[in-house]
Amino acid sequence: MASISKAQVKFIRSLQQKKARDEYGFFVAEGEKCVGELLKTFRAEMIIGSVATDLPITHTATATEMEQMSSLRTPQGIIAVFHRDDALFREKQTEGADIVLALDGVQDPGNLGTIIRTCDWFGVRQIVCSPDTADCFNSKVVQATMGALARVKVHYTPLVEWLQQQECPIYGTLLEGKNMYEMLGEKAKGEKAIIVMGNEGNGISAEVRKCVTHAIRIPSYPPKAETSESLNVAIATGIVLAEFRRKETD
Repeated sequence: MASISKAQVKFIRSLQQKKARDEYGFFVAEGEKCVGELLKTFRAEMIIGSVATDLPITHTATATEMEQMSSLRTPQGIIAVFHRDDALFREKQTEGADIVLALDGVQDPGNLGTIIRTCDWFGVRQIVCSPDTADCFNSKVVQATMGALARVKVHYTPLVEWLQQQECPIYGTLLEGKNMYEMLGEKAKGEKAIIVMGNEGNGISAEVRKCVTHAIRIPSYPPKAETSESLNVAIATGIVLAEFRRKETD
């Protein structure tokens, strides 16, 4: 087992930048739980530890070196560098999925990470993102997923073009949409669906709206009461997915 070198510390720090992740094809994860989950899908280039663990550590590091490499305010003592472009992760198998989540310009890394983790919980294994959606390999996204990237595949593609090729209902969350609970009462059990969630500030873009076949909204309570203008996109995604899954078990 080798000690981490200064050059490796510098390299791992560089992977906090998308440019470096794209150039080298690696991403970083931290913490025993997150790293352990990702090892089920991704190949590790190196696993660095400064604490006792059952993980297959390849390099040791001091607490100071961990702080230099970590993107967290309080490093967790385990940092791993994973191969980003494993073939298993790149497979695009949205055709066989019952629910596919589409993200239109979701830009906050914390929101994206929470959405990926929520999809994992509700058995949604495919997310299709517009190119301006946050990078799923951003360190903040990876940490927020808590290892869910091992099971949820995230694809980036021109969203309008992809949606236009789909032949199933496309649900979009819009303020002028129909009450979600009423709309989903008409959904056939087992019917494939695409759910579109939009940007934190602007919602679903005008171009993507044209592809939506079923506009839905999460009703506030009580009806017509003064309330917040909208919900956080990650919270809204959880509410929508919970209702879709509830309909499947009725």
